[in-house]
Amino acid sequence: MAKKKAKPAAAKKKAKPAPQKKPARAAKVLKAKGKVAKPAKAPKPPKATKVARVEPVPEPVKAGKVPKGTKGQVPPPAVSAPPRRADGWLGPMPDKPMPRSTKLPPEANLLTKREMEQALTVGERGVIGEGSMKGKLVLYQGFPYLEVIGRDKRELWFLLQGPDQEVLPAYADHKVSVSGLVKRFHNYGGSVDVRKYSAKKPEAEVVAVVEVPEAAKLRLLSPGEVATIANPGMSVGVKGFATLRGRLEMNADEYYLVVSNPGTRQQVAFTLEGKASKGLKKFIGEIVVATGVVEKSTGWGGRIVCEICEPRAPEYPPVARESIEVIEVEASGTGQAREANVKLNHGLTVKLPEKQGHVWAIEPQTAKRVSLREVSVNHPSSGSPVREFFFTPRNPGLQEIEFFLGKVHNPMQVARTFKVIAHVKSPEVVS
Repeated sequence: MAKKKAKPAAAKKKAKPAPQKKPARAAKVLKAKGKVAKPAKAPKPPKATKVARVEPVPEPVKAGKVPKGTKGQVPPPAVSAPPRRADGWLGPMPDKPMPRSTKLPPEANLLTKREMEQALTVGERGVIGEGSMKGKLVLYQGFPYLEVIGRDKRELWFLLQGPDQEVLPAYADHKVSVSGLVKRFHNYGGSVDVRKYSAKKPEAEVVAVVEVPEAAKLRLLSPGEVATIANPGMSVGVKGFATLRGRLEMNADEYYLVVSNPGTRQQVAFTLEGKASKGLKKFIGEIVVATGVVEKSTGWGGRIVCEICEPRAPEYPPVARESIEVIEVEASGTGQAREANVKLNHGLTVKLPEKQGHVWAIEPQTAKRVSLREVSVNHPSSGSPVREFFFTPRNPGLQEIEFFLGKVHNPMQVARTFKVIAHVKSPEVVS
């Protein structure tokens, strides 16, 4: 029986929940001391604050900013500050403070042309090898970067590391060429372990040139350049100081100097300007030497700003017309061709009225075939000037001479034509 009584006693002990009495007593004690059960929840807020502090850690970890052995700790404010995103920085970030390294890695294989194209393409990764790059050196958070323009005209940034990493910041905004171990591990760049480098001054210092007045840029033309200026179709755009010799002519109120091929469609003439070109009417038809600033604007001439303009004696005496028979032909207003009978080795004169800004001329081959000897301009007191062509034909037969009225410095622009048909015969046949 004693054993049977012991069992219910044990059952009673098990039925009594010990933890229910303890919290009741603890609550009474807390109420007596004036404390509420709420402070027991106080340790939970620190857990929430710890989680809030750990949240910004992933961003610096991705950028490689958190040093080793600092897991769960807040990085220094200078490293974790986000100005690089504010200023649009997309390049790689260093994972170690300066100096980056004191020794260079061993040399690797040279990059091929295809690998260099991959290294200069945005979004490519995994390229490693020896190569060289050129670009602009920029500084970001104290580290030197080489800004390179990639294949698609987008910027790439390569972190320059090695023993020269502390020296390279002195060449900020310079054009820098580096060679070394290229590693492409970022979408917008990578790193270069610099073995050799060279830097040039910024463009702003090189390009800054003081503007020189146009008069100071003029130079004295050489004898070869002066001879080339006198040829048709050559040295167009040349400008400088020179001395030219030619025959003085007048068209309306302008004086111009014929320097080569007078009377032909390859005539080269220069309009005379400046103070020294005044009062030259008494020298018309004579040989004149002009010195000044010569500018050839077209293949057939330009202008001369004269400083000195002096007459000279002709090199060859004119043909004596008294001993030969001269046939004169004057242009008609109808523009029809004129015929003339000319003796061999005698003279033929053709007179054509000119208008302002235009001059009569013939083809150079025609002038040689019909023996053009002289070309002169007569200025009557009233009316337009008259140009005279003097020929001495030396080949018998029918000779067609076509005249063209074109602009002074562009004889290819023809305003009018006139033709003369000359029957050249020997004196025995004519008699």
